[in-house]
Amino acid sequence: MSAAEVKKVTTNTLQIMKAAGQKISMLTAYDFSFARLFDTAGIDVLLVGDSASNVMAGHETTVPITLEQMIYHAQCVVRGIDRCLVVVDLPFGTYQSNPDVALASAIRVMKETGGHSIKLEGGEEVVDSIRRIVKAGIPVMGHLGLTPQSIYKFGTYAVRAKEEDEAEKLKKDALLLQQAGCFAIVLEKIPAALAKAVSESLEIPTIGIGAGKYCDGQVLVMHDMLGINNDFNPRFLRKYANLHDQITGAVQQYVKDVQSNDFPNEQEQY
Repeated sequence: MSAAEVKKVTTNTLQIMKAAGQKISMLTAYDFSFARLFDTAGIDVLLVGDSASNVMAGHETTVPITLEQMIYHAQCVVRGIDRCLVVVDLPFGTYQSNPDVALASAIRVMKETGGHSIKLEGGEEVVDSIRRIVKAGIPVMGHLGLTPQSIYKFGTYAVRAKEEDEAEKLKKDALLLQQAGCFAIVLEKIPAALAKAVSESLEIPTIGIGAGKYCDGQVLVMHDMLGINNDFNPRFLRKYANLHDQITGAVQQYVKDVQSNDFPNEQEQY
């Protein structure tokens, strides 16, 4: 099938999927090659996540990654896709100060990457920025629950909104994000019953990560679900491959073959 024949996933597609009860699949991606693989495999949404700070750059948190680095990763991903919707995280420090800064950051992402939308973390405190970005014609995905950019505020990656006060605030924030114009909301690491209640209260889709099966879709970090990262094993993660061991084994065999002069053989030379 040619690129011209591929039916592209849009923000409207996700709305239709929610209305039809069809679950939305979402994965992170940070480069051309994996983006092309995931797009061909039929993923609905690719998130160019600020998790690149962890899995690509080796930082302890998502805080250090810059807007320029996010733009670079998004450019790579967009070149690899024909069908899926691409969402790009605004990194820490590029939207929290005021709506003008937030809009300028979002405009840079859209103009310089070819991505289709942006994502930012927070509830009531970022609503004005969301309204400003949406008014400019840029689709926004929200993010509530565990918000990794605020890890130093939380001090822990534990489940959020287990207490009634925080749960009620999350419900209120979800409605505020919808009213502000978000086309979808990521719910991260909150009780499944709360995620169910929030999902049922909204007209827009919810995408869960560690938020149970009642969300309208699910997202995982590619390095986690492919088993590349062996050190991260939360309850919500299902590993669909064990690339850590497969890649390690392949490289060890390559080293052995080079050292024994088995590679290249007669058929592998000119």
